[in-house]
Order: sequence, then C-alpha cells, then structure tokens
Amino acid sequence: MTGPEHYREAERLIAEATHWDRVPGTDPAHLTASAQVHATLAAAAATALRGSAEHGLPLHDWDAWQHAAGTRSAVTP
Repeated sequence: MTGPEHYREAERLIAEATHWDRVPGTDPAHLTASAQVHATLAAAAATALRGSAEHGLPLHDWDAWQHAAGTRSAVTP
C-alpha cells in the first residue's frame, strides 16, 4: 500500500468503527486499532517522502521510500 492508500484505509476503518453497530460481528476496538496502524504508516510515508537529499535524507533512501510508499504512476510498475 502507498502512503495515501494507508490514509484512506484509516479513514474507512474509523468510519466503520463509528457505525460498528450496523454491521453484525464487527469489533470497534479492533477496527480502531487497525485504523491507528494505517494512520501511523501513512504518517511515516508522508514524513519520509517529505525528506530529500537537501534535508539530510540520502537520495537512495528517498528513492526507496518513494518506491515503497509513494503513489504509483501508470507508467511505473
């Protein structure tokens, strides 16, 4: 998942946790914990991708974060 995908998943899970009583078998604590994990991963991606070689993040590390957490273009596999 990319950073933005983690963010959207966190939002989706929080919405589901808010309306947990409408979906039988859901556990709001589990949904909230899962949302927190996704939000943390989104924050890590945003923090890493904000960095650059000029701000102390080596270029190869920025490239690795971009590949792992950045949005994927239609051209890049």
